[in-house]
Amino acid sequence: MAGVARMESMLVQFVVSCLVFSSCLRYGNAGITSNFVRSEYPSVDIPLDHRVFAVPKGHNAPQQVHITQGDYNGKAVIISWVTADEPGTSKVEYGTSEKKYEFSAEGTITNYTFYEYKSGYIHHCHVDGLEHDTKYYYKIGSGDSSREFWFITPPKVGPDAPYKFGIIGDLGQTFNSLSTLEHYMHSGGQTVLFLGDISYADRYQYNDIGIRWDTWGRFAEQSTAYQPWIWSAGNHEIDYMPYLGEVTPFKNYLHRFSTPYYASKSSNPLWYAIRRASAHIIVLSSYSPFVKYTPQWMWLREELNRVDREKTPWLIVLMHVPIYNSNDAHYMEGESMRAAFESWFVQYKVDVIFAGHVHAYERSYRISNIHYNVSSGDQYPISDKSAPVYITVGDGGNQEGLAGKFRDPQPQYSAFREASYGHSTLEIHNRTHALYHWNRNDDGKKMATDAFVLHNQYWGTNHRRRKLKKHFAGKYIDRAAY
Repeated sequence: MAGVARMESMLVQFVVSCLVFSSCLRYGNAGITSNFVRSEYPSVDIPLDHRVFAVPKGHNAPQQVHITQGDYNGKAVIISWVTADEPGTSKVEYGTSEKKYEFSAEGTITNYTFYEYKSGYIHHCHVDGLEHDTKYYYKIGSGDSSREFWFITPPKVGPDAPYKFGIIGDLGQTFNSLSTLEHYMHSGGQTVLFLGDISYADRYQYNDIGIRWDTWGRFAEQSTAYQPWIWSAGNHEIDYMPYLGEVTPFKNYLHRFSTPYYASKSSNPLWYAIRRASAHIIVLSSYSPFVKYTPQWMWLREELNRVDREKTPWLIVLMHVPIYNSNDAHYMEGESMRAAFESWFVQYKVDVIFAGHVHAYERSYRISNIHYNVSSGDQYPISDKSAPVYITVGDGGNQEGLAGKFRDPQPQYSAFREASYGHSTLEIHNRTHALYHWNRNDDGKKMATDAFVLHNQYWGTNHRRRKLKKHFAGKYIDRAAY
């Protein structure tokens, strides 16, 4: 009995501490600028002869393998890879038992040139009709050069389907990038929400640009071949280089990375939406037109109306350029998209918006600036319970280094900020609560530097809709949530 009493006392103390901390978070009195001193690797790309860039053994063996969701509801994948020497087969064999492939699907093959660089043969294969919550094994290539991988489909779309997302942005291919990727792979994340700026190949010139797109594909394959990465494009994917005669934006990116944009009635692969488990995820393009009446603006208006919070309670938006950012790097660059879309984000009660671009980490309170106009209204962001939490995770590890200069004083809307490399996870438990973690690389896989319970905007703010029974600690956690 004494042991039980001690346990209850410790739990009460913990809950009280959480409540005190969360009350500071809620009312914006505890904005933190971390003074952590990190010991990162130099911000230079990994040498080309490093093991992470090794070409698979065998003639024309598939390489740079990556998968993404292939439909609206998680019953399809798009499997992509490159063969270097010749087209070869574009068939995917797959099944639910290892080395027993009951089904097959045929893909498409493309290639392209960039300056004088000639890509390998790029394969994209749409595999559909999959069962939810099932492990599939798949084989690509032929003969002794074939390669085998696996993936797990998400649970059926539903309000209480648990799921754990990883969030990574601005990754690149440095040793810091490798540290981020390896830390993420030990996190238990099931799908990556990628926030743009993939390879940083545009930091090179001439044929080295294409070569560094290839090396990144081999570098990331240790994760991308086994779980979906949900892609969004950043400025380093534009590759607009008139001095090379290359003036088609996103040429490298669009040839290499496929998205299921048709499934969400998008007209462009740079913006689209998916539903996965209990989340509705919207991907926006910061570098495509988005003002009123443009295709992206019109599509987003329709997509927000399609969101069904009874089926997918969690509404998540991905973009590259952050709307709220208190770092000197890229300060105010997201203001035009804020003016175009912020009122919708508040109206539709978006839960969280993830962005990259700034090579640091920052989390906001729930705030909005929707009443401001050029002649009147609030001039500064104000607390708004209907607004999203804005989180910048642009700290994947690229060769440009960290953005270490934050604006002083810290704005009232900024809850926590730190210039360190790392990744985040969002673990959805049910329709009302999700656990968010940001992990800096220096701390190892088990240390959350910034963490909070995210309270769902739709179910959490309407007590009539709550149908879940709460356990003892749950009622306290409920109060402590964002």
